[in-house]
Amino acid sequence: MSHAPDRDHETLRSLRAHGFKLSIDDFGTGGSSLSRIDLVEVQEVKIDRSFVRHLGDEREPALVAGIIDLAQGIGARVVAEGVESEDALRELAELGCDAIQGFHLARPVPANELGEWLRSRSSGPAVAGLRHSAAIA
Repeated sequence: MSHAPDRDHETLRSLRAHGFKLSIDDFGTGGSSLSRIDLVEVQEVKIDRSFVRHLGDEREPALVAGIIDLAQGIGARVVAEGVESEDALRELAELGCDAIQGFHLARPVPANELGEWLRSRSSGPAVAGLRHSAAIA
């Protein structure tokens, strides 16, 4: 957001009124702080990778669980960025996260290989309740 927050909010409201879905990226870092989450109706909150990278290892999941509860409480879908392990994926599923993205699922895929990658993934197992997304190079 710029130094003209009223204009920024009006622009976001206008985009929303025209059918665009709004997402807060890298939630919890930089300009995507808690103070902005209720200013405009958002449909998605993407939890920054710095909060999820150690899930399943030593990090206590309370903060991630709180972000998920907060975002879902305002009606937003939650995406965890930077998922790099099966343990983190399972813990996010248990916490009720809606979707994940990260190298655990796949490295970036060139656009001309995406169709084959999608076909190969469609027959594999999925973690109940989680949608997967991957970066496209």
